Amino acid sequence: MDIGVLGGGLVGLVVASSCRKHRCEVLELDTVVGGHCRSLVEDGYTFDLGGPHILFSRNTEILQTIYNRLGDNVAQRRRNNRIWYDGRYVKYPFENGLYDLSPQDRFECLYHYLNNDYGAPTNFKEWIYHVFGKGIAEKYMIPYNEKIWNVPAERMAIDWVDGRVPRPPAEDVIKAAVGVETEGYTHQLYFGYPKTGGIESLPRSFAKECRHLTTGFRIRSVWREGNRWLVASDHTVKSYDKIVSTMPIQDLVEALPNVPEAVRQGVHELQYNSLVLVMLGALSDTVPQYSALYVPDPAILFHRLSFPQAFSEEGAPAGHMAVAAEITTNPGDGVHELSDDEISRSVIEQLEAMDLLRRRDVRFCRVSRTRHAYVVRTFDYRQKLTRALEYIESLGIISVGRNAEFEYINMDEAIRRGLEVATRLDAECH
Repeated sequence: MDIGVLGGGLVGLVVASSCRKHRCEVLELDTVVGGHCRSLVEDGYTFDLGGPHILFSRNTEILQTIYNRLGDNVAQRRRNNRIWYDGRYVKYPFENGLYDLSPQDRFECLYHYLNNDYGAPTNFKEWIYHVFGKGIAEKYMIPYNEKIWNVPAERMAIDWVDGRVPRPPAEDVIKAAVGVETEGYTHQLYFGYPKTGGIESLPRSFAKECRHLTTGFRIRSVWREGNRWLVASDHTVKSYDKIVSTMPIQDLVEALPNVPEAVRQGVHELQYNSLVLVMLGALSDTVPQYSALYVPDPAILFHRLSFPQAFSEEGAPAGHMAVAAEITTNPGDGVHELSDDEISRSVIEQLEAMDLLRRRDVRFCRVSRTRHAYVVRTFDYRQKLTRALEYIESLGIISVGRNAEFEYINMDEAIRRGLEVATRLDAECH
């Protein structure tokens, strides 16, 4: 079969490179492939354009597949994250860093964690109170999550939290409060990262085995004629036996003809956040030793900082430091509409106020914007998404990947699903 793979992000490249019995062609909008796993390597700096992507997984088979792809271009690292709270560097996750708080904050977090009578939750905000108690909830969990999701926590459902927001063991919280060292989120305590080239090295490893890659292809319409699928850009029409879509579900629905209005409207009501990434390089004698710094303070623009030198020695030139600031935005929120220069200036001012760099030392500044960054799980999310995916499937189109399935999945799960689709397609060989 001739298979058209719509989208050249990580999962699209996995499908096309792993499907052995068919001819697969990847159609990618950008001039290069990689999607969310693109990297910027410039002037001695290396940044991941969609925010830092590290290599970890509970699925040992998939993790080994990733390492096999990268070969000797992977280094092992140990997480060293902190939370910027009340002018202090608090160990991450917050519940494992209670001893770093002031005595009063420490008491309030432990007391309300142990004396927690919040009932069964019906939304994400209630879930946070129910699991962590008033102290941890109000000092960190709620303000941080409302920054990254850019919506009030009570507007979010809770069908996604298990597995993504681990519940801390009571023993660990008590130990942390009295100063006994504990670790949370242990599945990502140790991680891998490419020695060179940034995370883009991973999708590039799959792209090398894709025999048919077409970049700069803006998909305008997708329709069926007889037993063939036609995919049109402004100037070209391509024909396939089967379609695998890894492009945003909103864009696919716009490209399809005669979509039922309930499906179309539901898809466009699905909520997602965009990401602005400010990448900075500055002269510095001291490089922060942290992997990432989480910032719950609503007065500070960014919700997370990452430090590329913690991932790779190529993160910044000698005598320089690199830092990337992540900002979640939506049209109309007052930040989304700011220019790159305005956002950069604000970030630099706030980093200087945090004593992380001096503006006069900044030598490098770039801004990247990712339109589809985070899936927001509102209460009507599942119903609208299920209706749309069932309709797309009824047409014979396979949807796979974070944006195509509109699901917040990590790289390891995206790769697993891509490999699963390739296996299924090969099984259909006739």
